[in-house]
Amino acid sequence: MDYDTLVIGAGAAGMMCAAHAGGRVLVVDHAKAAGEKIRISGGGRCNFTNMYCEPAAFLSQNPHFAKSALARYTQWDFVALVDAHGIAWHEKTLGQLFCDVSAKEIIAMLHGLMRGAGAELRLRTSVSDLAKTADGFTATVTQDDKAKPITARNVVVATGGKSIPKMGASSFAYDIARQFGHALTPLEPALVPFTFADRRFADISGVACPARVTANGPAFDEAVLFTHRGLSGPAILQASSYWDAGQSIRLHLVPEADLGSALRDKRRTEGKKALTTELARHLPTRLVDHLSTQMDLSGRLGDVSDARIDALVHDLSHWALTPDGTEGYRTAEVTRGGVDTDGLSSKTMESRTTPGLYFIGEAVDVTGWLGGYNFQWAWSSAMACASALED
Repeated sequence: MDYDTLVIGAGAAGMMCAAHAGGRVLVVDHAKAAGEKIRISGGGRCNFTNMYCEPAAFLSQNPHFAKSALARYTQWDFVALVDAHGIAWHEKTLGQLFCDVSAKEIIAMLHGLMRGAGAELRLRTSVSDLAKTADGFTATVTQDDKAKPITARNVVVATGGKSIPKMGASSFAYDIARQFGHALTPLEPALVPFTFADRRFADISGVACPARVTANGPAFDEAVLFTHRGLSGPAILQASSYWDAGQSIRLHLVPEADLGSALRDKRRTEGKKALTTELARHLPTRLVDHLSTQMDLSGRLGDVSDARIDALVHDLSHWALTPDGTEGYRTAEVTRGGVDTDGLSSKTMESRTTPGLYFIGEAVDVTGWLGGYNFQWAWSSAMACASALED
């Protein structure tokens, strides 16, 4: 055999696996540089994990599948690795950990680990004609228009999902999965902004506010951003992972305040004040102006009845909207769905039907929340695979 392991994909999962798999490892990627999604993540500082990472923060048709890998290589294990390489980091919010300086430090760390392990990296390189043999696999590796047949005992598919095609994302992992008889769960863009065909929020584009957003699942309390095309911001991106076409989402616009009590208090002390003026203390003025075209916000506080206050609070905490769609894979941070976990070992990420074939990272039907969870799945699934290869 030319190699013990062929790793296809030099992203977070692929590099991490190659650095720890042991033996003769070849890593190939069609991109001109390794770790490109790492480089652009977190505004260039890489939200590399989350302090509160746990299985409940991951979507999958099998909600138990991710538990083994996440428990065996935790967020604290990766933090220890980052610390050991002298990379300074900080918590930004909600347990999200970022590099103080640059995401390139994470990439450099992974490069160094691969070099230390003796892994060979080939960029601008494609893989074709992958086939199973009695002893392992054969494949054709093409670099600079020069094709070369290779053999490997194991193949690790770490090419990610379909999100952000401008970064080179493709359906390669899914094509390989189908070739070897693996089922796929439905694929959808996730962690992605919503769009409305009527561009109803164009007049308040750029306005942001805290909100609680619910879409067929848990509620997320973070910022919502109104855009020319629709809705974005962390709370919206989180909810998008749970949304299915045709469903409505619900916005609670003042989640942290008892708005009803606040309006009643002001009615007693500042009854001559306009209702919209008081609402602008809790919401952006431009948003209040926008809402006044859809809700009755006229009049003075002193003239607003308890029943009207109750109705207004209900409307502001149950604002139902039905998006026409999302911005798609172009801006989606991840792909929801992927290689069906029923066909994989949760302990090793190995195919149950094709020994020596592994799928890790985003290609698998495991999708994390926004905030470093998907990077942690990359590290954890890679280490589960690497541990099996090392054995």
